[in-house]
Amino acid sequence: MLGPVLRLAAGSGTDAGSGAGGQCQNRAADSLRHLLQSQRRPDTVRVQRLHALVLQLAATDAPQAIRLSHQALRLSQQLADSADIGRSLLWLSILHRRLPNYDSARYYTQLAQQLYARRHDRPREARACLELSLINAQQANLTAALRWGLRGLRLAEQTTDKAVRTQLRAIIGDTYSKLGDYASAEPMLRRALRDGRRLGDEQVEAAALNSLGSLYQAQGNWPEALRYFRRAVAVCRRMGDMQNQLANEIGLAEVYTQQGQPGRALLHGRRARTLVGTTNDDFNRPSVELLLARAFLGLSQPDSALVLATHARQLSQQTRSNGHLATATELLAEAYAARGNYLAAYQQQRLFAAYQDTLAGEATQRKTSALRYGYELDQKQTQIALLTKTRQLQAQESARQRLQLYGLLAGLAGLVLVAGLLWRNVYLKQRTNHRLNVKNAQIARQRDDLTRTLADLTRALADLKAAQNQLIQREKMASLGELTAGIAHEIQNPLNFVNNFSEVSTELVEEFMDGPWQQLPEAEKAYATELLATLTENLQKITQHGHRADSIVKGMLQHSRASAGIFETTDLNTLVAEHLTLAYQLFRAKNPAFAATLLPDFSPQLPALRVVPQDIGRVLLNVFANAFYALAQCPPGAALKLEVHTSLLAQHVQIRICDNGPGMDEITRRKALQPFFTTKPPGEGTGLGLSLSYDVVVQGHGGTFSLRSQPGAGTEVIVRLPR
Repeated sequence: MLGPVLRLAAGSGTDAGSGAGGQCQNRAADSLRHLLQSQRRPDTVRVQRLHALVLQLAATDAPQAIRLSHQALRLSQQLADSADIGRSLLWLSILHRRLPNYDSARYYTQLAQQLYARRHDRPREARACLELSLINAQQANLTAALRWGLRGLRLAEQTTDKAVRTQLRAIIGDTYSKLGDYASAEPMLRRALRDGRRLGDEQVEAAALNSLGSLYQAQGNWPEALRYFRRAVAVCRRMGDMQNQLANEIGLAEVYTQQGQPGRALLHGRRARTLVGTTNDDFNRPSVELLLARAFLGLSQPDSALVLATHARQLSQQTRSNGHLATATELLAEAYAARGNYLAAYQQQRLFAAYQDTLAGEATQRKTSALRYGYELDQKQTQIALLTKTRQLQAQESARQRLQLYGLLAGLAGLVLVAGLLWRNVYLKQRTNHRLNVKNAQIARQRDDLTRTLADLTRALADLKAAQNQLIQREKMASLGELTAGIAHEIQNPLNFVNNFSEVSTELVEEFMDGPWQQLPEAEKAYATELLATLTENLQKITQHGHRADSIVKGMLQHSRASAGIFETTDLNTLVAEHLTLAYQLFRAKNPAFAATLLPDFSPQLPALRVVPQDIGRVLLNVFANAFYALAQCPPGAALKLEVHTSLLAQHVQIRICDNGPGMDEITRRKALQPFFTTKPPGEGTGLGLSLSYDVVVQGHGGTFSLRSQPGAGTEVIVRLPR
């Protein structure tokens, strides 16, 4: 769920049109129209009147407001008035964002931000950064939202604009919360709430209350979440802001759904649907339909949930809202599972995992950590600049004092005291130099300490990034494994029933053929024999494909099986040699007539590697088994060879496995690494071996996994692991 939208206007800190009386707005708009028609002089006053009329029409007539903003922009460009050009661009961005038309909104805001950056207008550039952060937050582009929010906050902290600083803290805190960084989100949101109340900005107050409710909702603190959402509803009602009231009704419905109270969730969902219809809010319509779908799921009505979730996903695809797409896909998976359509549920769950990777995957976490570190580093650099400035001021003060001292000495000096004054001058210079040397030494020590601190921070960040990468990969693999294992276990039970009843039905047919069939009249035996033969053939196909599905399920369970995940220092040559011998023995145990020449070529220069031995061993067994299977397809009497080479490269250790089997065409080679794709006959392969091997090498160890093959020229597998 997206929180209440922070409303801002191009020239002030708040948005227009939500709380003012309709009659007052109409009178003001009519007065402005009359002035614009009667006084057509193209000057800055006309631009200001156009902006004032846009402010009155923004909430009621968006198309007319956009046309007036374009007029103001053209006139500002003719007058070369940079301030009014930027204000017109920001109005166009705000109006397009509300439609919602995010591409146009982002385009106009970026033009305004670039204009203010060229003019070094920090207050207005901070406002443009806030608008860019809001646009990306509403599209669930959390990394971009955080980047623009932090950039705007750095600019706003150099100005006196408290309103923009407070709004930026509200949107940054909400973004931290959506990214799961609750430790950073809570103090930021509480400060925004406190400052919003002091400034009398009820929009910021409502947004901060909603974000705090969402934060406690994500942490499972239902009483606090309900309390903050209800407070936000009260503020929105006081303002007459039905759009943000709608967002908080959605929040209340979601909390009741998570508490297992679908009836109360449905009550608040219907209130939200009424508000959507009243405000014609197409942006929040997907959110309302999704929470109603979840409530119907809780009430065991999956058909209604499917209709609502499907329509919500169609609307989200039109507005390219990634957060709504992920939620809709998750609900579709649950609804299909509730109806017993496990194949469709599995497909939707895979789409949901892809959307989750887009929103909160490894790259997103890495970028947000870098942005937060950049913001903290800027603050450290500001402290260094202040220390440098202080040292320069101290040097100037010392020089000024020396000049004053020299002047006093010169004024009081006389011919009689020349020798004494010279001695005193030398003494004072030495003492001053000593003090300056002491000061310089202290400043140098402080600078060195700060440099070491920055170096320690850099190393700590590098270690943290490495640890994050490993934790994210393990979490991702564990989540995928749990999903795959859960689906496989759910499929296993009905599959066992299919196989068992197929075998029992075959036995019943045989018993019928041995018993009652003998008693049939000769005229009916031929027809009964034909029917029983067809039935027996069908049951055999059911059994065959049931066993095939059973092998796929077992392959999925093997694919989802989590390893120890412990990196150990390993001799790669020994590991390859052991698994080559093991794979050959296992294949010959199943195929006694098979014989091939093994040609190992291991480099003695290989260093010991930090790898997970069990995972790399599974990769080697899968690749060797595929190579032996390919060799077994060669014509009888062919000389079968398998070459295994290890070598040391500049940044990697390489394992190259070559066979002289029949090879594969380009289409097959491209599909070889896809899950469940196999060229083997039914019952001999699941298509998961190479997919699992690719994930272990690339995702788990940061290496590369590639295939080279041509028909009739064999296949070459190249595995590279970082040194």
